[in-house]
Amino acid sequence: MAAAFVGNLPGHLVARRRPAASPHIRHFLTAAGRAFGLRVTIAGTPLPRDVLFVANHVSWLDILALGGATGTAFVSKDDVAGWPLVGWMAREAGTIFIRRQRHAVRGQADELGRALAAGRAVALFPEGTTGRGDALLPFRAALLAAVADAPAGVRVQPVAIDYGAAARDIAWTNNEGTIGNVRRVGGRADRLRVTLRFLPPIDPAGMDRKAIAAAAREAIGRALSESGTIAYEAAP
Repeated sequence: MAAAFVGNLPGHLVARRRPAASPHIRHFLTAAGRAFGLRVTIAGTPLPRDVLFVANHVSWLDILALGGATGTAFVSKDDVAGWPLVGWMAREAGTIFIRRQRHAVRGQADELGRALAAGRAVALFPEGTTGRGDALLPFRAALLAAVADAPAGVRVQPVAIDYGAAARDIAWTNNEGTIGNVRRVGGRADRLRVTLRFLPPIDPAGMDRKAIAAAAREAIGRALSESGTIAYEAAP
């Protein structure tokens, strides 16, 4: 992983001076994922731009897999911005940082809306945290207001991140520290296969944020249920 970082850094520092997104961020994420044993399969067709990817969240590996496959920017909690090196890389990749305070949500939705209006591909994990890998948590709809107000042509594409039976083994739960999880997951002897299931896009026109969240959760839940990864129940 260190070799991938050093190998991509010079090219990225040159590419960042240009208007287009640097391809070296995507190259690094792909190489870092492989260093941790990830082998990514893509099912379906990811939209290249004007899209908000809405995905379930199991592990920090999700970012390596989805970012490497699509080059998307991410929405992340603002404490990540202060992490050594990781925070710098997140900023370089165009991450939209959100604060935990409820009163800040409207401004953050506006920032996300501006990114989508500029044609960017952005990814959001609406569960707000990682789960145990055997179920979907409720989807938080607040930031999806950005999509409800977005210009015509912006789509929401649900993405089921599917590790199969390994999801329970690698899941990052609240009672496990960051370093401990990285060591445990990185110490696996076998390869970790993940399928990114890009599901049919949702046209948000005429939908409010809660309806968008419900539709995306339903699509992801059914896809993971059909593959046998989780037992899905629709939210009440």
